[in-house]
Amino acid sequence: MDDPEQISQQLQEIIDQVISVITTYGLNVLGAIAILVVGWTIAGWAKGAMAKTLGRIKAVDAMLTSFFSSLVKYVILAFTVVAVLNRFGVETTSFVAVIGAAGLAIGLALQGTLSNVAAGVMLLLFRPFKVGDFIEGAGLSGTIKEAGLFTTKMATGDNIHIVVPNSQLWGAAIRNFSHHPTRRVDMTVGIGYGDDIDKAMDVIKRIASEDERIHADPAPFVEVANLGDNAVELVVRVWTNNGDYWGVKFAMTKAIKQTFDKEGISFPYPQRDVHIHQA
Repeated sequence: MDDPEQISQQLQEIIDQVISVITTYGLNVLGAIAILVVGWTIAGWAKGAMAKTLGRIKAVDAMLTSFFSSLVKYVILAFTVVAVLNRFGVETTSFVAVIGAAGLAIGLALQGTLSNVAAGVMLLLFRPFKVGDFIEGAGLSGTIKEAGLFTTKMATGDNIHIVVPNSQLWGAAIRNFSHHPTRRVDMTVGIGYGDDIDKAMDVIKRIASEDERIHADPAPFVEVANLGDNAVELVVRVWTNNGDYWGVKFAMTKAIKQTFDKEGISFPYPQRDVHIHQA
């Protein structure tokens, strides 16, 4: 059985060690807790302030607002962790160097992904297109369904789903067919060399004036564009709302064919003169 005096001595040693630890590290622990609380509070406040500031700018997308506000929060938290470690005497210089080296290695390993993120930020910031626009870029065309930080999702005219990395879109020319509210419909109509050119032009202008979707200003344009091998080619240009583009194009094509048939204006077929020489 242990001696009571020995037990008392052991307890006293433990108490002395606890007191020594508290005396040595107590203030550091309290300081670290205070730094964590202050750092966490500032990080939350900075995130909210950044989100509120960017939210007032119409050109900044909601996803971009969330990205930058979260980035500010985590940067402040990273500095907070470094300050806490420094409070306990940890050599933060080497610690930061290790983090930097690890970040560089991760960045090299994920450079393709990071380039997509950078391109996504630029696309969301400069907004060359928005959800619902029909675009052509990176050799692909379709309607934008979703624009994210990593990829852009599109749907083709026959409803095929396409996922495009943002770096490909940002590094290529983008044609946005939905950007402007109006669009010009261009057509080329061929008539025979024996037909009345002025009559054909008047017929096309009358067809354009009867379609309410075609704008009067700018006025419909019809002129002789070329004297081809088989036909006199008339260029037709009319303006309409962006959403009416295909409807006007299809309706004009049908109306010109039907009206030309009634007016006796021909659509010539390709012709070739064949000369036969007999020996």
